[in-house]
Amino acid sequence: MLDENQVAALEKAKAEKQAHGEIETYYPGFLVAQDTYYVGYIKGVGHIYQQTVIDTYSKIGFAKLYDRKNALVAADMLNDRIVPFFEQHDLKLMRMLTDRGTEYCGNRETHEYELYLAIEDIDHSKIKAKSPQTNGICERFNRTVQNEFYAIAFRKKIYTSIEQLQADLDTWMNSYNTQRTHSGKYCFGKTPMQTFLEGMEVARRYQLQDTGKIQPDEQVIGSSGCESENNCVSSQMASDTFFVR
Repeated sequence: MLDENQVAALEKAKAEKQAHGEIETYYPGFLVAQDTYYVGYIKGVGHIYQQTVIDTYSKIGFAKLYDRKNALVAADMLNDRIVPFFEQHDLKLMRMLTDRGTEYCGNRETHEYELYLAIEDIDHSKIKAKSPQTNGICERFNRTVQNEFYAIAFRKKIYTSIEQLQADLDTWMNSYNTQRTHSGKYCFGKTPMQTFLEGMEVARRYQLQDTGKIQPDEQVIGSSGCESENNCVSSQMASDTFFVR
């Protein structure tokens, strides 16, 4: 028979386990997750890597293919697809969330990705060291694109270039963002694009109030990884859950 203190301790442990890795997201652009996904090897084309970027509020997604993974392509993804998208909608991209891979972490003065973030005045947070599976929102999307796009596309067509595959991926991504409803925290059964557009006014109110900052209690210090560990935040749930207190 458990006493009152033991019951309270068990309930607290259960709550902490359920909430492990959750971080707050207030509006589109407040926190955007990025990850590298290895698509595979195509004979005559070579190795193919996907840069995945997901807005944690709206769940709107972006994916671009490369023949390598390094800091330059990680920065190119932001410069080519992400920053222009947010600028088009007159929103500021506040913070990126990545793992501690070498394509995302390094000396700011010589590392293309870190340098790009500094130039664009974008904050950078990293998930806990040795916990790549906890970047849940990207992990979930990568499984979805693998099962619903790549697995089908590679059975139907023989690709001879990355550009050819990218064209079909772009078509699928458009459908994912504009036609497929999402069960995310703020989507409520709407598509990611609907959620993004409806969240724009929320974003502008927050940014006018200058409250778009992750709170100190969300930061954790990992044991190893990037040069600076002051911007580390707790990892995301694999179930892709975010909340606002």
